[in-house]
Amino acid sequence: MAETSTPRMRRLPSISKVWLVSAGLLALVAVIDPPQLHDTVTFAAGALAGTAPFILFAVLAVAYMKATGAETLLARAFEGRETRMILLAAVLGGVSPFCSCEVIPFIAALLALGAPLSAVMAFWLASPLMDPAMFLITAGTLGWEFAIAKTVAAVGLGLLGGFGTRAFAGSVVFRDPLREKPQIGGCCGAKKSFQGKPVWRFWQQPERVARFRDSGFENGAFLLRWLTLAYVIEALMIHYIPADMIAGALGGSGLMPILMGALVGAPAYLNGYAAVPLVDALLAQGMAPGAAMSFVLAGGVSSIPAAIAVWALVKPRIFGAYLGWALIGSMIAGLAWGAIA
Repeated sequence: MAETSTPRMRRLPSISKVWLVSAGLLALVAVIDPPQLHDTVTFAAGALAGTAPFILFAVLAVAYMKATGAETLLARAFEGRETRMILLAAVLGGVSPFCSCEVIPFIAALLALGAPLSAVMAFWLASPLMDPAMFLITAGTLGWEFAIAKTVAAVGLGLLGGFGTRAFAGSVVFRDPLREKPQIGGCCGAKKSFQGKPVWRFWQQPERVARFRDSGFENGAFLLRWLTLAYVIEALMIHYIPADMIAGALGGSGLMPILMGALVGAPAYLNGYAAVPLVDALLAQGMAPGAAMSFVLAGGVSSIPAAIAVWALVKPRIFGAYLGWALIGSMIAGLAWGAIA
């Protein structure tokens, strides 16, 4: 008896939703305002070309850190005295390429073993705000001064939350922080091991070379699709949103624009990379420098990946404190930057 088989249908390659949104926005412009399509595409392409050297260097730097296993350095931040832990956690959180959600299993184990919440809070607050790739893209778009100031603010925000949590550690808010069954599944491909020493000459090990290659392609594609969307949105904002409206809501001096920047940052934030062109457009339309700083800080801490990392592990009152430190710290940084910018 002859055996028959049904041919398998080939799966179509999946397309990122980010690319689909970019294409949808351009299609919408083509339908409702055809002359603007050329200007929008030209603006986005030119912005990408101008940022390309920063993107390339950032992709290679992050791939190198991933290939060498530099994440093992994070374990050292949670050793020794509590003051030392807070300082190192804030600094490493503010400069390392490993986001909060990447280290969920590591953080969960530390908390379960009795690591101080103050040090964990310092890392959680600083880590979503800056990394090598974000620093270079920020410098290329908003200037080196803003990038350096944001890095300092990221570490400062971590220190504020870390030492603030330590000061109130005995209060009911910070007691028994972990959920009964914390969720440790990460949103960034979390790794389960942060042990060992970095291997700086990674090219001597084939598996690390493969990690370098895979990380480079993955991060390059990630940055390309998000920055393309961000530059398309920037072009549309500059063309369609009246500058006086932005200047009226987020311009001027004083506390109110900075508070508004922090409050608007949470719902308007896409991710740390896409936010850079968004802020560039807002600044061009009259947003106050201090409001821009509070926007990127408050939005970064409350962005969905960063917030999920905290919510998954700790009780709601700790999560509320996390957001509270972010709001206070972003406003302090906004006031400081507004005074010197």
